[in-house]
Amino acid sequence: MLTLVKWQIRPVGESLDSMDNKLDGDQPADTGGIRLKTRQAWLADAIELLSSMRFAITLLAFIAISAVIGTVLKQNEPMPNYVNQFGPFWFEVFQKLDLYAVYTAWWFLLIMTVLVLSTSLCLIRNTPKMLKDMRSWRDNVREQSLRNFHHRSEWQTGNGRHYVVEQVLSHLGRIGYRYKVVEKDGATLVAAKQGAANKWGYIFAHSAIIIILIGGALDSELSVRFQQWFMGKVPFDGSGIIANIPQQHRLSLSNPTFRGNTMIPEGASSSTAILPQATGVLVQDLPFTIKLKKFTIDFYSTGMPKLFASDVEVRDHETGKSFSSTIKVNEPLIYKGIAVYQSSFEDGGSRLQLKAYPMLGPDVSTLDMKGEVGNGTKLKSASGNDYTIEWSGFRPFNVENMGRNGADVRAVNSKQGFNEQLSADIDKHLGSAAKNANSKDLKNVGPSIQYKLRDKTGQAREFHNYMQPVLIDGNYMILAGTRDTPSEAFRYLRIPADDEDTVKEWMRLRAAVQNPALREIAAQRYAKRALPANIPNAVQMQAQLTESARKSLSIFAGDGEQGGFVSISKFLEQIPEAEQSKAADVFMKILNGSMWDLWSAAREKEGLPALALDEKHAHFLQLATGAISDAFFYGAPVFLQLTGFEEVKASVLQVTRSPGKKVVYLGCLLLVLGVFSMFYIRERRLWIWVRDDGTASHALMALSSQRKTLDFEKEFEQLKMHLRQLSSEPGQIKKQ
Repeated sequence: MLTLVKWQIRPVGESLDSMDNKLDGDQPADTGGIRLKTRQAWLADAIELLSSMRFAITLLAFIAISAVIGTVLKQNEPMPNYVNQFGPFWFEVFQKLDLYAVYTAWWFLLIMTVLVLSTSLCLIRNTPKMLKDMRSWRDNVREQSLRNFHHRSEWQTGNGRHYVVEQVLSHLGRIGYRYKVVEKDGATLVAAKQGAANKWGYIFAHSAIIIILIGGALDSELSVRFQQWFMGKVPFDGSGIIANIPQQHRLSLSNPTFRGNTMIPEGASSSTAILPQATGVLVQDLPFTIKLKKFTIDFYSTGMPKLFASDVEVRDHETGKSFSSTIKVNEPLIYKGIAVYQSSFEDGGSRLQLKAYPMLGPDVSTLDMKGEVGNGTKLKSASGNDYTIEWSGFRPFNVENMGRNGADVRAVNSKQGFNEQLSADIDKHLGSAAKNANSKDLKNVGPSIQYKLRDKTGQAREFHNYMQPVLIDGNYMILAGTRDTPSEAFRYLRIPADDEDTVKEWMRLRAAVQNPALREIAAQRYAKRALPANIPNAVQMQAQLTESARKSLSIFAGDGEQGGFVSISKFLEQIPEAEQSKAADVFMKILNGSMWDLWSAAREKEGLPALALDEKHAHFLQLATGAISDAFFYGAPVFLQLTGFEEVKASVLQVTRSPGKKVVYLGCLLLVLGVFSMFYIRERRLWIWVRDDGTASHALMALSSQRKTLDFEKEFEQLKMHLRQLSSEPGQIKKQ
């Protein structure tokens, strides 16, 4: 059992009765002072915690975790990108935590503010004590306390006290010690110190943290967020001419800090910068207009860009004066406190000439088209589905990793649905599957276009087509890329180039596969070619083979279902497993043979001469068959091939106002000085007590340091040896 005992201490001269009266309430108790002391103690504890090292380390850990999130997760991207990447649930969770703009989130700014406050309090609390300690000589020590030091030494000398002190001071001056001499009763104390500037390292380092954080805040988006929170500025999420955007979406010239981009085509001008935000953009007005006269880009022999340079003309809005300048990478233009950097380059509205090939049905007619990058073109389909082509990019040079570009456009597992042996039999006929996507083969594959095909419902699919054939695995292929979302990598359809390095023959064969009349002609011709008429039962056997060829072509064509090798694999799955491999081999032989006759019939229909059945054309037919199978996954009614272009370049410039840059530089300088002082300047305190001992004298030396190192041990031994020798000359050491 726990018993509580109440006891009191009675002041001298005060009776027990008076004490009881106070406790009973006869006299008012003085509780205000106790309450005040309690509040002061609580405040002192809070300040001690806030300015402690453990609290600062905790804040730094949170900042480090936030920096990792901000590095791994792309910041200030359009919100649909995050929805596509994480899904609706996690998108909402991350949005509530402001993870899409970590460095301007309220909780991150709060952590930074508290860290500045914590470091400032730590500096305020400790700097006076450190400065006082740096000025202090600690000359109030006693002889007995020096004997408690670990690094100490005592000796006697036949010389007088004043002579010994003179020798000691002379040596300390030579080795860089500052000293103070204090006379005691019958003794002299020499208090010396070296490396007291070590304390400045602590002050500099902590001041640097505060200065760097303040400089970073000056260069952050804090001012932009402040204007959004308190001044009614909102991001603009629409489209239109920049000059017509309302003021609530624009930032004034007095905005203290910003970081935005401006894209200027050759011959055009810009007087604004665009600041991307999570839900749109903000327009920052500039005090000058930049006109791009010429954009220059040089390449290495490999095709990689070597130099970006923008020849610009700058016109000041206030004075009306103009001047020319050249902006290069790492060579910015700085004017009126605003730095203009060469960031990258884009297409400025290149004019394109294209030819559209149908990818559905038996139609072989083509359509000449024109487009301009950044604009759209209407496309009407024969099926009644209207599309809009959004021309999003053009590049005259492309240095690509061909191992990656060969990614299979099917994006399916070719072995799914039937056994590995049957898969191997089918896979050997595929011409467009990537065999080694991990290999690196960098090549300049020439011009390319990128566009989106958007249907009436607003759904879009993105495409990336190259203009020239590319040599892949010894074969010249025309690459046609596709992807469903911007977060995916492009998957490429490999269309084999014909004798004229075009897609005409492949397109002709693709249309013939979808033509039942031509398939019927091809099946009959194949049966007659495969079975001569002079063999027994030739007519019956030719009829059977014709039916097999007709069925093979029909299954491959799809006829309302998914065509290609997927249809073949589904058909073969209906055969007993033991016979699937043999059936697959027979099926592919019939298909390959009838495809040749189908190709010949298609050329004959258009009045073209017959092709020689040689190894070259047979190999082309094999590649074309595989590409036709993959084309069922292309997902577009037309294939657009670039036939000509008129390039218009545009320079992307980064425009920044960074008033905190010099503040950060100052903080970095102080941080370097502070770290150097703390690690390379060692503080040492030395005391030498010399007292009279008859006609001789007795010396006691003690040395201390904050860090005990091997150098400190060596220095102590040298000091001990030198001071003994100097104090003993011209006499001798009598007692050690």
